[in-house]
Amino acid sequence: MNWTALPILVAAFVSYFFYKRSGLISIKDARAYLKSGALVIDVRTAGEFVAHHLPIAVNLPLSEIETNLARRVKDKDKVLLLHCQSGARSATAKKKLIALGCPNAFNMGSYARAERIVNGK
Repeated sequence: MNWTALPILVAAFVSYFFYKRSGLISIKDARAYLKSGALVIDVRTAGEFVAHHLPIAVNLPLSEIETNLARRVKDKDKVLLLHCQSGARSATAKKKLIALGCPNAFNMGSYARAERIVNGK
C-alpha cells in the first residue's frame, strides 16, 4: 500500500466535506426562522416530492423556479428555507432566487438535514 496516497485521500475527503457544508444555514438560525413562519421549499422534482417529502414543505422544482416562483411565493421578502436530496440543487436554487429578488433564501442542504431541522432532532 502506498502510504503517501492515504493522507491525500483524507485531505480530499475533508476538503469535500467542508465544501459541501459551506453556504448552509446554521441549524439554530433555520429553526428560529421556522418559528417565525419561514417557508420550506423542496426543490426536488415533483416525482421525488410525491415519493416522500416534509409535511410542511412546498414543492418548487429547480427547473421551474423562474416560471412558478410567483405562484408559490407571494412575498419575495419572506424567509425561504430550501432543501433537495443532497444540497446541491438547493444551493443552485438559492442563487437563482436571490437573483430573482428573494434576498432571504437560505440553503438547508440535504433532505436528511432539513428533516432533522424541521423535526427538532
